[in-house]
Amino acid sequence: MKKLSRRSTVLTGAAVLAAVAAGTVGAVTASASAPAAPAASSAAGVRSGATVTTTHLTLASATKAAGAALDAAKKENQKVSVAVVDRDGNTIVTLRGDGAGPQAYEAAEKKAFTAVSWNAPTSELAGRLDKAPTLKDIPGTLFLAGGAPVAVKGAPVAGIGVAGAPSGDLDEKFAQAGVASLR
Repeated sequence: MKKLSRRSTVLTGAAVLAAVAAGTVGAVTASASAPAAPAASSAAGVRSGATVTTTHLTLASATKAAGAALDAAKKENQKVSVAVVDRDGNTIVTLRGDGAGPQAYEAAEKKAFTAVSWNAPTSELAGRLDKAPTLKDIPGTLFLAGGAPVAVKGAPVAGIGVAGAPSGDLDEKFAQAGVASLR
């Protein structure tokens, strides 16, 4: 049996997740036609107001944004990797462009995580290291240009990271193309 490349494995996994998500959305949509009666009490007995609802980017939107960032890089003949993480820093999707270096994959994830963590482009955050050099010691972060936050009503819901272009400015330009695709 032929072993799949990492890229093939990631793309296959993304396709499977997209199919599962589409099935889930269909099931939820089908059951959403009739509103459910409010529960008399929650199963765990948690009082009303003790929980919070958050907004997250869907798999379809994350995949669209990652594709837009990768397409922007391809138009400029750049070989990059793209990662999209949710508000909690969990990876939703990664795409490794043809010819992207082995370091780009992990760097893209860290840039996305850093952007969503501070709800700011990583190029802006890199400038803060002069005043607070220990910021770079926070696990999972990378203070290099190439990460852009995705926000809804000012609150971060995701981060897009791009790595592999010869400059962070280009990486960030491509990440911003991913953000723009969601508008």
